[in-house]
Parts: sequence; structure tokens; C-alpha cells
Amino acid sequence: IHFQYNGFLFGLMLLSVARLCQKRYLEGALLFAILLHFKHIYMYVAPAYGIYLLRSYCFTANNADGSLKWRSFSFLHVTLLGLIVCLVSALSLGPFLVLGQLPQVISRLFPFKRGLCHAYWAPNFWALYNAMDKALTVLGLKCNFLDGTKIPKASMTGGLVQEFQHTVLPSVTPLATLICTFIAILPSVFCLWFKPQGPRGFLQCLVLCALSSFMFGWHVHEKAILLAILPLSLLSIQRAKDAGIYLILATTGHFSLFPLLFTPPELPIKILLMLLFTVYSFSSLKSLFRREKPLLNWLETIYLIQLAPLEIFCEIVFPLTPWKRHFPFVPLLLTSVYCALGITYAWLKLYVSVLTERTSVRLKAE
Repeated sequence: IHFQYNGFLFGLMLLSVARLCQKRYLEGALLFAILLHFKHIYMYVAPAYGIYLLRSYCFTANNADGSLKWRSFSFLHVTLLGLIVCLVSALSLGPFLVLGQLPQVISRLFPFKRGLCHAYWAPNFWALYNAMDKALTVLGLKCNFLDGTKIPKASMTGGLVQEFQHTVLPSVTPLATLICTFIAILPSVFCLWFKPQGPRGFLQCLVLCALSSFMFGWHVHEKAILLAILPLSLLSIQRAKDAGIYLILATTGHFSLFPLLFTPPELPIKILLMLLFTVYSFSSLKSLFRREKPLLNWLETIYLIQLAPLEIFCEIVFPLTPWKRHFPFVPLLLTSVYCALGITYAWLKLYVSVLTERTSVRLKAE
């Protein structure tokens, strides 16, 4: 039921994207407002929707050079958007407000007591940060720089959802993750405002907002990577550069979800589904851009190929070793850290592409 619910929401998100690309702005705003109240994780991409609606709908004209014509601001359009958001919010939160349960709702939506990372680390920046802290801790113990009696065992790798403190590196607070996320999102929002690219620019900002929140957010769940993969698939068929980034992010992101399906009967199912989707993605995009240079360079290809031996080790080799009893979190740690490298690389590569791209679309120029 949980996965079906998220699948339904992804469909609603794609429908809202389609409406915005068709310039049916009020329908896009209504769908996203409903989506946001179905699940608050979509706050991650709210800046992309908000800025795009403000830039493309609330301002009705641009100058000849593509810059914004400030006098074209429409109070009517802003009012319509505000009414839609207020109506959906009233229908969704009104009953809780009347019953005095709104504080309880907010506390459940933002569970800061659950700790920085999920039980299985999402493959983001904090996974690399945690791994570095673990490595420095081991090194410090071997070099007698740290007192082993004062270090809690399995503080981050016990498989429990709880708050924990880092041993060597500074511990991370919710405010720190909020600041990091805001800084990471800011360049993409600026590009959407100052370098308008139409629906393509909106999709780029949407993906970067989702990826930046995934990289630096508090207690990020692994499946949140799908929030970036799905809209990126729409960009992948437009340019070879975007197709290459998509193949890296989709392959690595889907592989990172393997630990969520951990029972033996699920092993062949998830591997076959992964192979079918990956082979189809590579073959179709390669055929689409057959006249251009290879979608991946040799280093990217090697990185993705290494996912196969990693899976063999985690699923087949490691369970047969005595390490399983004493270090059961090792397969999860290896999967999380290795996938975090690929997702971080895709995030950086997409950002470089967006920041260096020239403005080629002029909207509503008079």
C-alpha cells in the first residue's frame, strides 16, 4: 500500500508538470497544491513551481532581450493562484485546526527526533559524511588518538531510527541541513528566474531542487531519489548530455533501492526488473542519439559496471563470511557510499550543465 500510494503521487506530479508545460497554469497550481497536501515531501520541489508560476504566469510579458518586463505584473493572476492555494489548504488542514490538532500534525510531518539519517543511509552527502566519520574513528582508535571506552558502539550503523552524535566530525543539526539545502537549491532558482528556458528550464530546476534536497535534507528516505529521476527522464530525450546524466542517476538511484527489498524471493525479481529497465534505457537513448558522441565516458561506464560485483558481494559473498555476524551493516554501508558517489556526481554534472547553458528561449516577448 505504501508503494502504491507513492506511485499515485508520482503520477499526480507528472500530470502537474504536463499542465505547466501546456501553459495551463491554474490547473498545474491546483494539482501541485493537492499533491503537497497529500505528502509534504513535495515541499522539496515547491521552489521550482513557485518561481516558474511567478515568472511565467504572474508576469505576462518579457522585453525583447528576454528580461522581465516588471510592469506586466498581474494582480489578478496572483490572486487566482492565492485563492487556489488557500482553498486547498483550508480543505486539508481546516478540520485539524478546528479540532486543535494542527501542532500534532506539524510534529508528525517534521520528525526531527528521528535523527539525521534513515536506518539505511540514503546515498547522499550525509552518507559520505557518516562514512568519513567512521573511517576517522577507526583510524583514531588505531593511532590511540581516541578513547574506545567513550565511543558508543554502532552509533550510526545499528539499524535504528534515532538521533546520534558523530565521533570526530562535527555533529549535524536540522538547522544545518536546512541551510545546506537552501544554499544548494538557490543557484537553480536563480537560473529559472534570470535565464528563462520555458518548460525545459522548469524541469531542470525541478530536478535540481529534488536532488539538492535529497543530497542535504534531514532524515531523507532512500526512495526520495525517484523524485528527481522521474522528471529527469523527460529531459533525457531532449539532449544527449541530459541523457547521459539520466543514465547515471537512474541506474545508481534504482540500485540504491535494492536493500529495501531484502527477502530471498525478492532477489531475482528486483535484479531482473533492474536489468530490463536499464537495458531498455541504454538501448533506446543510444538509438535516439546515435549520431552524437557516446552518452557516457569511460570512467562513468566503469563506475556503473562495478555495481554488478558490488551486488554479488553484498547478496552472495558477504552472507557466507563470519563478518556477517559482527558487522551486519557492511553491505548497506557499501551500497550507500558507492551509490552516493554516483548520485553526487550526477548532481554536480547537471548543475554545471545548467549554469553554463546559454539562454535560448524567449518567453512572451513583445
